[in-house]
Amino acid sequence: MLTTFLFWNLNKKSLEAHIAALVGEHAVDVLILAECALEPELILRTLNPPGRTEFHLPPSLCRCIRIFTRFSTSFLQPVLDADRATIRQLALPACTEVLVAAAHLPSRIWWSEESLNFECSELARMITKAEGEAGHRRTILVGDLNMNPFDKGMVAASGLHAVMSREVASRGERTVQDRQCRFFYNPMWSHFGDHPERPAGTYYYERAEQVTYFWNVFDQVVVRPDLIERFQMNGLRILTSAAGRPLITGSGHPDKEGASDHLPIVFKIDL
Repeated sequence: MLTTFLFWNLNKKSLEAHIAALVGEHAVDVLILAECALEPELILRTLNPPGRTEFHLPPSLCRCIRIFTRFSTSFLQPVLDADRATIRQLALPACTEVLVAAAHLPSRIWWSEESLNFECSELARMITKAEGEAGHRRTILVGDLNMNPFDKGMVAASGLHAVMSREVASRGERTVQDRQCRFFYNPMWSHFGDHPERPAGTYYYERAEQVTYFWNVFDQVVVRPDLIERFQMNGLRILTSAAGRPLITGSGHPDKEGASDHLPIVFKIDL
C-alpha cells in the first residue's frame, strides 16, 4: 500500500487552510506537524468534511509533535514518547509494519552544534530501544532536526549514522570500536543545492559572518536499510505551494510572513 506522509514546521502560524490544501492536493495519509500552535480540534474540523470523519488524532505525550492520520488510531500506536520526539508503530491490515519516529530537535539559535550532536545520539538510542521492543528495524525518522545532512550528529556512527549512499546504507551496519552501529539512509542529500526542482533546501538563513550556508535542509526524512527499496525516491519533494498558494516569496525563499519559515516535505513509502 503506497502511503503518503507530510511533515511541516508551522512556525506557530495559523495555517490550517494551507494544511488542508496540502493534505488534499497530495492525498496525505499521515500528517506530522511541528511548532503547531493550532488547537487539534480546529485542524480536525478543517481536515474533516461536514458529517464525515476522515482524519484522527492518535494520543501522545509528546508536546512538540502532532500527528494526524486517515487511519484508525488503533493502527498507529505509541511506542515511546519524549518531550521532543515520538515513536509510533504503524501496523495497517495486510501491510508491512513500520516504526514512525518524528522529532523536533532544539533550535541552533539556542543550542550549540556540540549539544545537538549529543542530542542526536540520544535520539538514536531511543530509536534502537523501540526497534528492540518491536522486533524489527523498519524505521522511518522524519522531522525538523535543526541539522543539515552533513552535520556530525547526522552522520556520526554514535549519532543517527545517516548516509547519502543507498549502497553503503544497504550494508545494514558497520563496526566501530567493536560496536555494531546501524545505518540510516538519508535521501535528503539529493535535494540539497541546485536540485532540478527548486528550492535548494527547506530553510533559508543568512548572516553577516564568515561561514553561512544560506540554504539548509533541516527538515529531513531518513529510513533504515530495510525500507530503502520501499521508499519512493520520486515521491520525495520539498513543497513550494499549497494548491496554488505560494509558500515562497518572489525571491524564492520561504515566506515566513504569509506561511512558515520552513518548507514542508512530502514522501511516499510502499507498505
